[in-house]
This record gives sequence, C-alpha cells and structure tokens, in this order.
Amino acid sequence: MEKLFGLIGFPLSHSFSAGYFARKFEKENITNCRYNPFPLEKISSFPELIQLNPNLVGLNVTIPHKETIIPFLDELSNSAREAGAVNTIKIFRHGSEIYTKGYNTDIHGFEQSLLHNNVKLPANSLILGTGGASKAAEWVLKKHGCQITFVSRKPVKKNTVSWEELNKSTISHFELIINTTPLGMYPNIDEYPPLPYDTAENTHTFFDLIYNPAETAFLKKAKVRGCKVINGLFMLEQQAEKAWEIWNRAE
Repeated sequence: MEKLFGLIGFPLSHSFSAGYFARKFEKENITNCRYNPFPLEKISSFPELIQLNPNLVGLNVTIPHKETIIPFLDELSNSAREAGAVNTIKIFRHGSEIYTKGYNTDIHGFEQSLLHNNVKLPANSLILGTGGASKAAEWVLKKHGCQITFVSRKPVKKNTVSWEELNKSTISHFELIINTTPLGMYPNIDEYPPLPYDTAENTHTFFDLIYNPAETAFLKKAKVRGCKVINGLFMLEQQAEKAWEIWNRAE
C-alpha cells in the first residue's frame, strides 16, 4: 500500500515540505510514497483527518498548530515535551487502532544550522517572537547555556520585552538575534521586525527562520551593517531529513 505523508497548517499557500519531499522521492527513486499538503484551519479536525486517510503514516506541522496539536497526540518525545511544540508526527496503525507520537525536528534543524554556519554561541541571545517556532531555538540555546530574552507584542512571560523597549543598549547586549516571527515572509517581503538595525555591529549574527525569500528585509538590514546573516533553508532541510528518519525507523 502507498505510504502517505503530509503537512498540516493554515494557510498552506506555499509549502517547502511538499516540494522538498517530491524532489527527494524522485532523486532517491523512492516509490509508493506520496506527500500532500493538508490545509487544516481548525486543529479539532485532526482526528478526522487521520481517520479519513488510512495510509497516512507521517505528518509535518506548521503555523499555527505547533502548540495546539499537543492535546490531540498520544505521546511526545522528550524534547518535544520540554520545548512545548511539535512539528513532526508519526502515526502508528494496528488494525483499527491509531496511536500518534509528536516530535520536534526543528530542534535538530536549528542546532545543525548553527553548527553548519560556525556560529559561536554568545552568552546572551535575543529571540523575536514567542510562538511555536521559537520553542526549538529556545530549547537548543538553553542546552548550550545561553541566556535568552524574548521580544513580543505582549510580554506576558518572564525574560520578555516589548518591541518598544528595544534600543541600542539592548541590541548591543545580544550578539545572536533570531527571528521566529513571520514578518518578511513571502509575499510580504517588505515587512521586517522593528529593531534599531543601525546599532547592529559586525559582531552580531542575525538568524531568520524564514527561507522564502532567501534574504529577508531583516537579513538585508543586518547585512549592510556587516553582520553575519543566516536564513532558514538549511534548518528546514535538516528538520525534513530528521522527520523522514523518524517516520521510517522501527519503533
């Protein structure tokens, strides 16, 4: 029977994963596998989705469901539970019984991207945004002993500041600045997080989890200041490969 994999999120106007796996299947001559986008506006539709697709064995999860999916899963990997976000689901089927386990392969992807780009982790890092995408970055940075400050419109959690509070002194304090917001994502390529970019220096690294466009306005503004810039493409590729490994390994 053909194995079906897919992506849930909403909206899914552009899907990195669908294109990536289509190319992977063709390049590696992988047969009897298909990858479909499943636009899921309400996460409450998740149980019905897996019931209606009996050959569905693996899913990726994107905005806005990385956190809201958790109550619908039977089990979480340790890192997904600690991070509080899921971006990969493995679906086990035994007859009519269905069992789901959530993972966070963004953690693997983010850490591999830091290593690939020779990023020396500073003592203090700034994470822009507090949504599901920020959780992987937070987990990795905490693992390596970094102190983290978040930026949010509503700074309700500790170690969080508002956008209005950012100034030269706060920017200079953080040599690694990570954008986990969708600001600047295609088609809204002229948008960017409201930072005092003119205070950035060549000791800063700006990491954007966005991959489309390859160079966001956020990265462009940092680049002209001589900063090291990294986009989200390598991270996405690495998390996709990790998801594929999870879906296909025996458990």
